[in-house]
Amino acid sequence: MASTSPELSTAAAAAAETDGTVQIRRLEVTDHGKGFVELLSQLSACPDLTASEFNACFADLAALGDDHVILVAEDLAAAAAAPERRILATGCLFVERKFLRGGGKVGHVEDVVVDAAARGRGLGLSVVRRLVEIAKEAGCYKVILDCTPELRAYYAKCGFVEKGVQMAIYF
Repeated sequence: MASTSPELSTAAAAAAETDGTVQIRRLEVTDHGKGFVELLSQLSACPDLTASEFNACFADLAALGDDHVILVAEDLAAAAAAPERRILATGCLFVERKFLRGGGKVGHVEDVVVDAAARGRGLGLSVVRRLVEIAKEAGCYKVILDCTPELRAYYAKCGFVEKGVQMAIYF
């Protein structure tokens, strides 16, 4: 999300483009009109948000600063042809502060999704790797995520190893 510094870190900025037509960057409030919410609906139930609802949610998350980072992969070439479908991939990093490990931090990767028509281009891998870089730069001692069994191999390519068992209560 937005932070006191609108730029990604130096290392992340150096790799900001995955190719000449796609840029990985932080979520912006204007991404509502570029298909961000529609992309999330490919991951889980995500009812459409009005512009004012999106803006309010964006402001709440932006207030968390660098403890809540949402990255998007934007198709720069789609600007003229289909501006409402420009966001091709996204992922989120939430930084949890802990008392353990001397006040350490844990990065949680969440909400990773690549548009079905853009899969196989390495966009998800680029987004996840960038989120891991940001977590490392933030001083996290580990980065964790939850995934379905069929995505184990995919996240292993991103450097993750299986550890423990996930438990959940949904409301």
